Amino acid sequence: MEVAADTQLAQVENILKANIKLKEVVNRTPLMRNMNLSEKHDANILLKREDLQVVRSYKIRGAYNKISSLTEDEKQKGIVCASAGNHAQGVAYACKTLGIRGVIFMPAPTPSQKVEQVNMFGKEFVEVVLVGDTFDDSFKAAKKYQEEQGSIFIHPFDDDKVIEGQGTVGLEILEDTQDPIDYLILPIGGGGLSAGVGSYFKQISPNTKIIGVEPAGAPSMREAIAKGQPIELAKIDKFVDGAAVQKIGSRTFEIGRQVLDEVMLVPEGKICTTILKLYNKDAIVVEPAGALSIAALDIVAEKYDLKGKNVVCVVSGSNNDITRMEEIKERSLLYEGLKHYFIIRFPQRAGALRDFLNNVLGPKDDIVHFEYSKKINREKGPAVVGIELEDASDYEQLLGRMDKENIVYEKLNENADLFNFLIS
Repeated sequence: MEVAADTQLAQVENILKANIKLKEVVNRTPLMRNMNLSEKHDANILLKREDLQVVRSYKIRGAYNKISSLTEDEKQKGIVCASAGNHAQGVAYACKTLGIRGVIFMPAPTPSQKVEQVNMFGKEFVEVVLVGDTFDDSFKAAKKYQEEQGSIFIHPFDDDKVIEGQGTVGLEILEDTQDPIDYLILPIGGGGLSAGVGSYFKQISPNTKIIGVEPAGAPSMREAIAKGQPIELAKIDKFVDGAAVQKIGSRTFEIGRQVLDEVMLVPEGKICTTILKLYNKDAIVVEPAGALSIAALDIVAEKYDLKGKNVVCVVSGSNNDITRMEEIKERSLLYEGLKHYFIIRFPQRAGALRDFLNNVLGPKDDIVHFEYSKKINREKGPAVVGIELEDASDYEQLLGRMDKENIVYEKLNENADLFNFLIS
């Protein structure tokens, strides 16, 4: 896609200025070749490790660039922002560094690890307010606070100074490699990173194909491009909290649709599988949004021949709460077809459950969840049963044995509403 030259040149010039301003504040994160991914795709896969940033995400770049640009009068008014976590940490760090008071609104379900990090980085300079279920709920509360208090609002993505700060990620990537980059894969939440890095690349490395990646349950950029304008999604999956945005920014949309060659969606379950593989194989700890670009590699490889190509994935953050690992594992197993839940109506006779265990379960199948649906006369009601397989191909054999034994069952994995109601 072509980009208006005046808009792009202004972006590049300001990104260069932002880079100078940020030199003493941010880490120059490494651009590292990943051996496992490179061997898997027969390509040169490079990871831009923003998970190693001072606040463990790239967000410090945009937040500091914006806040440091405020006038003295504006700084005296204090700042307010809304964030799912990473922007909040960047804002908190900037507030303490610059000695500015800030109020930070975050969704109530934000992992406690992220809330604690915000308080740690901001110390006495910040106040955290937990409100609403999503980023968008917190955003509305923060805007209301701004109107009432006259504070300066620091947008997490839809602001030129923020976009320019995030664009320094692209500047570092191109400075740290002499080889032409064939594909650049960028995660998209509100679009600030893709707008900033995409603008820089389109001017300095115009032959690079830029692919944006969103979680399948929150495709705000994809839908906006399809509709020709930002739209508010009626419902989103909040799991990828760092990228689960109901409405893409108007500024990031305008830039994004010019600089992104394509936007791909990645299922949340695949993101979870990627998190586990990165941890087990590479000892890299990432949050769901941080795994987006790497999770997309398989999807990109299905469409484009990556053999011998230079591919850069931006690893955007590592602020993952350890208490989420069970959910991450569960979602991964479901996505990989290794865990299946059923409502099973056992025959009302003695030994029915024993026969199920002996005749239906395979030698390597494992019951990992069993719960009768009734509290009284439990044995006469259906049971919710979770079965974990060693190999996804064993699933059809399991169904075949249940059919052979005339087991009456309902597949819960295929009924999202019933699954979410019964499986906590």
